[in-house]
Amino acid sequence: MADVAGSIFYYDWELQLMEWLQARIGSSGFGFWLLSNLSAFGEQLLLVAVMGFLYWGLNKEFGKYLGLNVLMANVWNPMIKNVFLRLRPYFVPGYKVELLRPIDPEADIMDVTAQGYSFPSGHSTSAVAAYGSLAAHEKKNRLFWALAILLPLLVGFSRVFVGAHYPTDVLCGWLLGAAVVLLVPWLRKKIKNRWLFYAVLLLSTVPGFFYCDSNDYFTSFGMLVGFVLAEPFEEKFVQFENTRNILRCVLRTLGGAAVYFGLNIVLKLPFPKELLEAGDLTAHLIRTIRYAVVIFAAVGVYPMLFKVTGKLWKK
Repeated sequence: MADVAGSIFYYDWELQLMEWLQARIGSSGFGFWLLSNLSAFGEQLLLVAVMGFLYWGLNKEFGKYLGLNVLMANVWNPMIKNVFLRLRPYFVPGYKVELLRPIDPEADIMDVTAQGYSFPSGHSTSAVAAYGSLAAHEKKNRLFWALAILLPLLVGFSRVFVGAHYPTDVLCGWLLGAAVVLLVPWLRKKIKNRWLFYAVLLLSTVPGFFYCDSNDYFTSFGMLVGFVLAEPFEEKFVQFENTRNILRCVLRTLGGAAVYFGLNIVLKLPFPKELLEAGDLTAHLIRTIRYAVVIFAAVGVYPMLFKVTGKLWKK
């Protein structure tokens, strides 16, 4: 387990509210199950599904737009976290706030490297970046606007209830997600050269490599690198076509999710578990490279199969 290092700062009302919610709802039953699982709308599995359904299925450009916004949000968020080093609410002595939904269920909840810091909320940031991007891209779609408002609110409430974040973490997470939705597309319009645009984004994230010590930064940084390499690779060597057939979109998404999660597991196999969980520079490098390879394969290489599956589908 990594050493616990960080700072504790809060408003009393935040912890009092969290204690009240947990005492009121409890840690079992339908209410607990529902409120804790609302966090899933800001988590990796569902976001991969949403981005994949768009990118591999319905609209490649829309998927890339959404994916880049979420990736930038997920890199900038832990960079801020590792500046403030705010420990999660359950670290505060004298209060009875429990962590009901760990970031990494397999790791010790006191392992800050695995569980990450608290400020701002990563789930809240991701939710606004993802669903806000849907609304910003399809400005006339009222359903997307409703999702962009409702889902981040539910995610934020869930993160407070499960004891993972203070309300102020959630608020600032929402603000960061909104800033990403506005800033990244604005930069894309101002910087016409794609490689210069990518260079600016990467330069804004590289400093975290020298001071971040939580896994979430290195995971997201690796994914960003993989995406930046995969997009031009796909455009030059793959050039797959989208489909309006919903069943094919679902099958492509399931296949892509299998590549994403399966390859992630396979790439861990050559390394001892102790090395991967060490929290040192070597572990961070392995994590960064692993996720870069996973995203490159999922975004750039996996769509090569679509020509083959397309012929089979016609038959």
